[in-house]
Amino acid sequence: MNWSAIAALFLALAVGLGAFGAHGLRSRLDPEMMDIYKTAVLYHFLHALGMLIVSVLPKTGTFSEAGADIICWLLLAGILIFSGSLYLLAVTGTRMLGAITPIGGVAFIAAWVLLAWKLMRR
Repeated sequence: MNWSAIAALFLALAVGLGAFGAHGLRSRLDPEMMDIYKTAVLYHFLHALGMLIVSVLPKTGTFSEAGADIICWLLLAGILIFSGSLYLLAVTGTRMLGAITPIGGVAFIAAWVLLAWKLMRR
């Protein structure tokens, strides 16, 4: 899997969704929903950037491609579930979507803990 390319696409998507929120949704969302949307964009961007960094580490000999694959899958799942549910919550107001957000948060935490474990094993 070309995680660097996927990360770059997700970074571009984060910028696009951030701009859409700032310019297209600001007048349509109340302040609470706008804050939720901004949180989705922030976590989306930061974790896509993390995915980009992790995708480069095997090329430096830090750890294997297989190790990076697992971490990147977890980051991707986190972006889709955490940020995705917050994007949908903000634009639809369907509060029930917030119930799945923590699953994405767990994927983020698992990715970072796995990265730390792999880095400490070096």
